[in-house]
Amino acid sequence: MLPLPRRPGSDAARAYRDAARVPAGTPWRDASFCVVDLELTGLDPRHHEIVSWGAVCVEGGRVVCGTAAEGLARPERGVPAEAVRIHGLRPADLADAPPLPEALDRLLPLMTGRVLVAHAAWVERGFLGRALRARGVRLRTPVLDTRALGRLWLAGTGATPPSTLSLEGLAGALGVPSSRPHEAGGDAFTTAQVFVALATLLEAGGPETVDTLAAASARLSVQRV
Repeated sequence: MLPLPRRPGSDAARAYRDAARVPAGTPWRDASFCVVDLELTGLDPRHHEIVSWGAVCVEGGRVVCGTAAEGLARPERGVPAEAVRIHGLRPADLADAPPLPEALDRLLPLMTGRVLVAHAAWVERGFLGRALRARGVRLRTPVLDTRALGRLWLAGTGATPPSTLSLEGLAGALGVPSSRPHEAGGDAFTTAQVFVALATLLEAGGPETVDTLAAASARLSVQRV
């Protein structure tokens, strides 16, 4: 694990560190969330890099479209051909992008004071955690995982959840349209809609709060693509 620098590396990092946490017992409809998706050069944060990010906020149980944002990040190393085949971002597309610390400073204001949500959240947790440590702060927990929550919902319907549950597959099962698959901004928006749909369906079995959703995410997360 990277050691933390003595001081946060930017105003955005300091604001993120110092923001009040969302209380664990907050009903999910009263909480603020930041839904994030990353496109990468690979899946190991020790060796691979973030090349694009997308984010959108959920407030009052609704996706706030006006908060949607996305951006690129220039990797220090190359972009493998297999990664290009997934997200379509070539080295030439990233040549003029900001380096990751600058890109992160655009994302951090959306994350500040909000609970983070991602699909297969172990990926975002690993890459954002490493990037934030380099900026002198730790990633705030919990991080909610729509793939884990999708497994919980599917189990409640009597269906057998698959060992892998793609964002597009889960969105289709929920009747949510997929927006620009494998583009960070589009996947963040789809994930946000999936999150709202899942939280709404799950609360039929009883009140859902930040901590109940976090507990389900932790219990059912699977580190597998």
